[in-house]
Order: sequence, then structure tokens, then C-alpha cells
Amino acid sequence: MGTLCCLLVLLAPLRTGDSRAAERLIMVREQIEARGVRNPDVLRAMREVPRHLYMPEAVRGMAYRDHPVPIGHGQTISQPYIVGLMTELLDVRKSHRVLEIGTGSGYQAAVLAPLVKQVYSMEIVAELAKSAQASLAAQGVGNVSVRHGDGYQGWPEEAPFDRIILTAAPPEVPQALVDQLKPGGKLVAPVGSSALGQELIVLEKRADGSIRRRSTIGVMFVPMVRK
Repeated sequence: MGTLCCLLVLLAPLRTGDSRAAERLIMVREQIEARGVRNPDVLRAMREVPRHLYMPEAVRGMAYRDHPVPIGHGQTISQPYIVGLMTELLDVRKSHRVLEIGTGSGYQAAVLAPLVKQVYSMEIVAELAKSAQASLAAQGVGNVSVRHGDGYQGWPEEAPFDRIILTAAPPEVPQALVDQLKPGGKLVAPVGSSALGQELIVLEKRADGSIRRRSTIGVMFVPMVRK
């Protein structure tokens, strides 16, 4: 009976015309769950969001492989496991307003969208901001706002944020972003340089404004650049 139920789960999305749903199920099971990501809402979002539709057509064949994929302009869409891990570390709630620095393809924002109230996403490359916004609109994602601008400055008009996530690596977390994080909030970011190494860190802002920082794993992201 368990095998039959599993098969039905695999086949149900295919009947609705989602030809790559089975690849996503395998991706989540073998690349994400197998490495310890357990949040059921995160796993559900990553099973449902069509990762390949947030990529240029030329590289869509690599969408569900276990590595980053180039999306042009010197940028990449992160490895699926890293997207899952960062989303789980962010520890979001449906009431949360989230600032994302580095829209890229729009995929990370699309994964966050069903989990939170609103995503505010900033992208320094104008062409990527435009294409990501188009991809999100095409998939009917209505609670993500994309802005072309300098992520080092954050989005002060919409601050403070419950959560902040960076998908490119600064040498250190910009103070402007720490300032825009609510007391009780969390920030997840890769930090460091390509030459000296990067670490994925979690910052928690306590009620009194003090910061607790912890490191999770070593990572390799594109550098976060200024406008």
C-alpha cells in the first residue's frame, strides 16, 4: 500500500501537465532530505516550485542536478540543497515579511513565497531583476516585490523585516541590513571571500538589539557587489 501511495504522489502532478514534477520529488528526497533538511513546509515548497522555469531555456536541462547553474551576468542559481538549507535556517512564519538580497533568477523568492506574507527582493543586475519579475508573474506569484538596486543599502522604506536572506556573499554583513532586521529577527547569509573561504552564518537580533552569530557550513557563493 505504501508503494502504491508513493506512486500516486509521483504521478498526480504529471497528469496536470507538470512533466518535471517527478524530478523535483527525487531532488528533494535525494539531495535535500537525505542531507538533513526536515522542515515539511520547506520540503513541500521545493517539491512544488518549478525550478526549471526560473532558468534560461539553454540550461533548464540542469535544473534538478546537484550543483549551482549559471543564469547569465556572472550569476548562478544555487544548488538545490543550499536553497533548502537556507530556507530552513531562516525559520519563517506565514506572518513574516522577508527581505532577500540577490533576486537572481527569482527561484529562492518563489520558494519563500508560499511560506511567508511578503518577500521584498533586491537585485543589482537590472536584466536579472526584470527577468525574475517576469518569471514570478508567469507562475502567478503575487507576494514578491522585486527591486533593482544596491543590496548593501537594503530596502529602508519597507523596514524593519522579520527575516533577511542574502544569496551573494559580502565580506561581512552590511550594517544597514542588521539595522533593518527586527528585534527577534534572523538573517541568513554567506559571508567571506572566494580566496579566504566563506561560511553560511545565522544572525539573531535579540530584543535588546544585541546580536548572536553562529556559523553553519562552508559555502561558495558569488560575491555581493555594490552598485
